Amino acid sequence: MNRKQKIVLLTALIIIAAALLFWLTNGAELFTKTAVLVEKQDELFGTAYKEWENRFIPGLDITAAFAVLSIFTSSVLIYLFKNKRKESI
Repeated sequence: MNRKQKIVLLTALIIIAAALLFWLTNGAELFTKTAVLVEKQDELFGTAYKEWENRFIPGLDITAAFAVLSIFTSSVLIYLFKNKRKESI
């Protein structure tokens, strides 16, 4: 591997690790959620009620798609950056 290929490989590994770490720190959900059911307390009467709160929680589906896209892009770049010297016999 030449220098450019090593840089592409290292960058791709860092991007994939960051995406997985982001997924883990946000709850490690299997599917992406756009709203979460939250239980709230009524201040006047003291009764509890549930309400949907808009919040984006990334799931493994989006994280895996991003990782596959990163792998594909880095594979293409590694192929394009290969040395094209011809060896003499």
